[in-house]
Amino acid sequence: MKFWQKIYLISILVFFVIFNAASIMVIERSHNKIVSQEMNNALSQNMSIHSSVDAIVPILRIYDSIDYEKTVLINIANEFVGKNKDQLVYLDIQSDSKQTIFTNIDTEIPVHREELKGLEKNEINYIVRDIDERTLVFTTNIVDINQKKYVFSYIKDISALYKDRIDQYRFFVNVDVVVLIIYLIVMYFVSKGLTRPIDRLNEIAQRITRGKFSERVRIKSKDEIGVLANNFNEMASVVEDKINELERINEGKQRFINNFTHELKTPLTSIIGYANFLRTTKYNEELFVDALDVIYSEGKRLESLSLKLMDMIVLQGDHFQLIEYDLSAIIAELEPSLRMKTKEKGVMIVTDCEAGKLLLEKDLMITLIFNLVDNALKASSERQHITIRTYWNNNRYVLEVVDEGIGIAKEHQSKIFEPFYMADKARTKSNNGAGLGLSICQSVAAVHHAVIEVNSEEKLGTTIKVIFDPFAQKGGTGL
Repeated sequence: MKFWQKIYLISILVFFVIFNAASIMVIERSHNKIVSQEMNNALSQNMSIHSSVDAIVPILRIYDSIDYEKTVLINIANEFVGKNKDQLVYLDIQSDSKQTIFTNIDTEIPVHREELKGLEKNEINYIVRDIDERTLVFTTNIVDINQKKYVFSYIKDISALYKDRIDQYRFFVNVDVVVLIIYLIVMYFVSKGLTRPIDRLNEIAQRITRGKFSERVRIKSKDEIGVLANNFNEMASVVEDKINELERINEGKQRFINNFTHELKTPLTSIIGYANFLRTTKYNEELFVDALDVIYSEGKRLESLSLKLMDMIVLQGDHFQLIEYDLSAIIAELEPSLRMKTKEKGVMIVTDCEAGKLLLEKDLMITLIFNLVDNALKASSERQHITIRTYWNNNRYVLEVVDEGIGIAKEHQSKIFEPFYMADKARTKSNNGAGLGLSICQSVAAVHHAVIEVNSEEKLGTTIKVIFDPFAQKGGTGL
């Protein structure tokens, strides 16, 4: 059963019970109040008759005649009935011997009357009886005249009150049917309107499950449904961002695998091909030397690639103990090795370092510096310079590696940190590169809460800045 149908049926049930219960209570309360008033009137009339009889009792004692008593009582009864002939009232007077003195009731009175049981002088008992499809109120009392007891019964027909109650119930049933029909129609549209936003939420949720992650719910209400819609949209935005991020990561991983496979395939093909050539060809010193040179070169490429990959795997972890070092001292320590590395190509190393103590992982920083210098060296020509510079700038410590090489085109600068990306593939391969150096540098920088900036122009050289924030490092010493 749908939610709007539940609201519809429950509201109808509640309305039906409450409306009918309230109507019945109103009708019954009104009826009982009127019946109570008629009872009080009957008791009051009975007391009035009793007072009239008590007023003449002294006279009746003087005459002390049964016939005279009967005559007087009949006259009082006739006078009373005559005054109330339009009010459907009756009077019955019987002696203690159950002889009827007067009666004007047009129906048979029951022989056994419960109201007479235990009736004492100066008491009035009353009872309601249904006789011949009529409802009558009996009020009864005893009058003592000359040591004789007379039973006075004042009777009033209240059938109209019960008929009126039945008429009210009939009218209520008609009203109930009309109101219920109107309520059914109104609640149908109300319940559908209330649950329409939920249907919209469900529809959008189904679209999202089918891959349409950009779908959003458009509900402008400020009630709980509106809040739910806003939360739903925020959730959908987060899910979309996460899925896009996962897709980018998966694409990056797939690109990494494809590039890695490609990088392995080329040197392995050369190594296997030349090894097979040496195995199946007669010895020729010149050919064998050339083939061994190729095998050695391709082997060095594989060695370089494996070392780079090992560095990347190590950097995937985040448990590095950072210790305070002076970065300028580390550079000074590496300077002889760097000069020897660049000397082979005729490139000069220039250092200009300002002291700066940072929280560092020394081996990772050495890897970063070597990779930056190696990239600069690959871009440089003979007799050019590579400058390593450190300095403080607005409470941040900056490491710069500047070369005078071929530079990087603008369209490549945003991609150079991707694994295996090579702006100049021919130059990189000739230097046994695989496009992993800057990716490793970026990972090392992330470990040290640093950012890398690139400024390069073609044929004018490249400047790579590694910017350290000591304050951020102190907040991340738990690495």
